[in-house]
Amino acid sequence: MNIGQAARQSGLSAKMIRYYESIGLLKTASRTDSGYRLYSAQDLHNLAFIKRSRDLGFSLEEVGKLLTLWQDRQRASADVKALARQHIDELSRKIEELASLRDTLQDLVEHCQGDHRPDCPILKDLASGGCCQ
Repeated sequence: MNIGQAARQSGLSAKMIRYYESIGLLKTASRTDSGYRLYSAQDLHNLAFIKRSRDLGFSLEEVGKLLTLWQDRQRASADVKALARQHIDELSRKIEELASLRDTLQDLVEHCQGDHRPDCPILKDLASGGCCQ
């Protein structure tokens, strides 16, 4: 199938497919005599794997490692689990960071009168860079 069909079936854009190919995440597609890319059922399977991995928040580097592990039938599942565990740890760190940001902003919003006066603790905090309150 051509890149448009592969894009529709995989849920990825043609641009992303070309990008994944350019960085080596997806093997170089075969070409027709007129230069159009051709994708096989296995390529679609790989694209689905990449898309699902990205949907779960894995970085491109991690997706590459996962693809390598997936294609290696002699791999140890412990290697896959370790990579997934590292990703969970990173997600947990990001969640904590986002929760802290939310709490800080929530506190600022609660201290803002939100009336006709120009005094605004939100802008005051932003102008101070979060220090010197």
